[in-house]
Amino acid sequence: MMLTRMAPTVGLVDVDGVRIAYEKVGGGPPVVLLHGYVGNGAATWRSQLEALADEFTVVAWDAPGAGRSSDPPESFGIAGYADCLAGFVGALGLDRPHVAGLSFGGALAIEFGRRHPSMPRTLILASAYAGWAGSLPADAAAQRLRQALELADLDPEEFVRTLLPTMFSHGMSPERVKEFGESMLAFHPSGFRAMARASAEDLRPALPRIHVPTLIVSGSHDVRAPTTVAEQLHGAIPESTLVVLPTGHVCNMEAPEEFNSVVRAFLHAQDSGSS
Repeated sequence: MMLTRMAPTVGLVDVDGVRIAYEKVGGGPPVVLLHGYVGNGAATWRSQLEALADEFTVVAWDAPGAGRSSDPPESFGIAGYADCLAGFVGALGLDRPHVAGLSFGGALAIEFGRRHPSMPRTLILASAYAGWAGSLPADAAAQRLRQALELADLDPEEFVRTLLPTMFSHGMSPERVKEFGESMLAFHPSGFRAMARASAEDLRPALPRIHVPTLIVSGSHDVRAPTTVAEQLHGAIPESTLVVLPTGHVCNMEAPEEFNSVVRAFLHAQDSGSS
């Protein structure tokens, strides 16, 4: 039987004066997808938007400062992003969504779970950090922020040349790498600085306060958020499960079938557990 691929709805909402762009597709329990601090929602999560829409309402936002969304204040911080996400979820009428975040999006999911604990049904943390300061040695976290602030002043091509090689392992197809790199060309310098500053925070105090089922997905070849970072998250979050895939940092793009299978099984387990 041939499956008909659903076309996503492309929309905009205003949350406290910040314009948020998003794609939404499918039907069923809501799953909100949060991209990292490069790229945008559609480019990062295309395989999940296409694959999971058969059972779920899948929503990928462009974070403030990325894609078609407007820039927040550079001092927004991870708390500002989390509160904006709460407003976004409310504006779309998404009742207790599953929330999946990649890299910076994972840190955002952690803070969202702390500041708005009644909103997420589950968390999925892919290649995530408890903020750079909470997951990396102090000198490495400080260097990561310095580099990000310097990168924001580069022209788009140099920005991509510097960061793109750190996103995937050598097993990723050149075509997919090129496609993701094209989405990175549209970065917002001010928005990128805002996300970098938010990424740099220390979220370790939030981890033991997460009391929803949490799936942690790590890439075994990730040079940005090594598996040791995922193991630290797993050890600190009470109801967490850790899965390691043979990928680099953007694990959901590099191994989409495996990633989607792990996520679908996790979401199904929550449904069966609540029945």
